[in-house]
Amino acid sequence: MGWLGKMLGGTIGFALGGPIGAVAGAAFGHSFDKKSAHISNVKSQHRLSNDEEKQMTFFIAAFSMLAKIAKADGNISKQEIDSIENFMTNDLQLNPSDKKSAVIIFKKALNSNESFEDFAIQFYIVFKLQPQIIELMMDILLRVSTADGLISPQEEVLLLMAAKTFNFSNADYTRLKSKYIKETNKFYAILDCDENSSNEKIKKQYRRLVSTYHPDKIASKGLPEEFIKFANDKFNEIQTAYENIKKQRSL
Repeated sequence: MGWLGKMLGGTIGFALGGPIGAVAGAAFGHSFDKKSAHISNVKSQHRLSNDEEKQMTFFIAAFSMLAKIAKADGNISKQEIDSIENFMTNDLQLNPSDKKSAVIIFKKALNSNESFEDFAIQFYIVFKLQPQIIELMMDILLRVSTADGLISPQEEVLLLMAAKTFNFSNADYTRLKSKYIKETNKFYAILDCDENSSNEKIKKQYRRLVSTYHPDKIASKGLPEEFIKFANDKFNEIQTAYENIKKQRSL
């Protein structure tokens, strides 16, 4: 039986303190002693092994940080909930019981007083000598945060905070981010701009292209009927590109 099964069964305790321990205690019904920064279960005579506590730390830290990222802009959208759901079901392939536990942890962290940075720091303290584990966590945070193809400014603040806390280089952060943000350059290219273009230039280009490719104007140019849909798709592509850039830049 893994650490999660033992925790759910209430047959074992753990010595993990800090914000991750507090969320664990709230999620699994253990008591949290703030003075000693330990979790205790009076019914338990055994504790998780060091390896099991590391596994618990990673699991709880991941869903706690994802909860804080989801709440970064003050609201949790259905799209964000769907991305977490997809991560649990498809990426982790959690069974129903483990998935239920992950949801409980997510909700406890969501409403906890601990900050994103608190969870990131404790996670790093535990895994600082295991760079591959650090990168895996950074990858997870980026993967779920970019499920809609974008990173909001508020999310980026937390992701950059994690990268700094984890001693992740700018080059490595950019490398991982580029795995998931593949549409950014495409959106700028559609508007004939680049990432360094000013907001005013982007708006000007958008207005020009919308006027140029408006369906009514295209139809009046004598475009064959078979190509009208293609033209309409291009018009919609311009709209989509602008909306995505607006979201990214908070325009």
